[in-house]
Amino acid sequence: MNTNIITEQMTQAGQKIEHDSFAIVDQEIGTHHYTEAQWHIVRRMIHATADFEFNGLARFHPQAVEAGLAAILSGAAIVADVEMICVGLSKPRLSHFGVNSHHFIADADVITTAKAENSTRAVQAMRKAHRAQLLDNSIVAVGNAPTALLEVIRLIKEDYIKPALIVGMPVGFVSAAESKAALEQLDNIPWIITHGRKGGSTLVVAAVHALLALAEAQSK
Repeated sequence: MNTNIITEQMTQAGQKIEHDSFAIVDQEIGTHHYTEAQWHIVRRMIHATADFEFNGLARFHPQAVEAGLAAILSGAAIVADVEMICVGLSKPRLSHFGVNSHHFIADADVITTAKAENSTRAVQAMRKAHRAQLLDNSIVAVGNAPTALLEVIRLIKEDYIKPALIVGMPVGFVSAAESKAALEQLDNIPWIITHGRKGGSTLVVAAVHALLALAEAQSK
C-alpha cells in the first residue's frame, strides 16, 4: 500500500483517480524491461500522455534513478529550459525537499544576447545558469529545446560542468532526436531520455514528480 503523503494528490478523489490510472497502465502494458524504480517513472510518463510507446522510448543511464534521488534528497536545484516545466512542477512537493526550480528563457539579457549572437534563447539561458553556478550538482530538465540540451553537453565536455542528472526530453523535428542521442553517449553524467522525436515538458514534469515520490518513499 502506498504510504506517501507529500507527493500524493491532495484529495482522496484525486488519489483514487491517479491510482486507478496507474493500475490500468500496469494492466495494459504487457511486458517491459525496466527495473521497479525505472518503471515507476515510465508509468507516470505514460499516465501523463496516454502514450504506451514510452514503454521502450524511455531510456535510463544505469545510475540515473540513484543519482536523481540523491540530488532531490540533498535539495539540489532544478534548472529547466522553459518556464512550462517550472510551472508544472508541484511547489509543495519541491519545497518539502528544499528544492528550487529555475529557468532563464524569458530574461531580457538572455533575449538580447541571443539576438546579438544569432543563437537561441535556450542556449543563452543555459549559459546564464552556468555563470550563476547552478548547473553543477543540479537536475537539468530539458523538455522543449534541443539547443539547450546540446549546450549543456558542450558545457560538460568543454567546461567540465557536472550535473547530478539530466532529464533530456526535447521534442520536435530539428535536432531533438540527435541531441538525445548525443546525451545517451555520455557515461559520466546520469541521464533519462526519450529516444527519437517524442518528448515534451509534460514528460519531464512527470519524470521529476515520479522521482519526488520515490524520494519520499525512500526517506521514510
